[in-house]
Amino acid sequence: MIKFILNGKEVTSNAKGNERLLDVLRNDLSITGVKCGCKEGECGACSVILDGRLANSCMVAMGSIDGSTVTTIEGYSETERYKVLDKAYASVSAVQCGFCIPGMILASECILAKNPNPTEEEIRDGISGNLCRCTGYNAIVNAIGIAAKEGKGLW
Repeated sequence: MIKFILNGKEVTSNAKGNERLLDVLRNDLSITGVKCGCKEGECGACSVILDGRLANSCMVAMGSIDGSTVTTIEGYSETERYKVLDKAYASVSAVQCGFCIPGMILASECILAKNPNPTEEEIRDGISGNLCRCTGYNAIVNAIGIAAKEGKGLW
């Protein structure tokens, strides 16, 4: 048995150690905000926050997360920080189709948690592991900058 904290609640999984966190989240735990994109760790659609760091859940074996803390967009969306990011993304129309957005929001959180006042270059570097086919990234970069200003003191 694998025990871990998922969105603030202890979870016990009977998954095999070599199963992917992505598959267990989506198929066993019905956490659908984690998207299956490339299955190769390249697109960031399956991003989660694992022990405080952004991780591609398609590259994480269940056997490696025993005792860990995992946050998905479902858990993060209950925070004040999320509300600031959500408002900032909406203010500049940073969301198009929405497929990449859960991962982008979690990447945004990790950027701002590390540096509450990032430069444009730091923002672009921080989201570089998350692909978006719709927006061209400028609106997303602007949204993160807005969130940094509007959420001053939250990060």
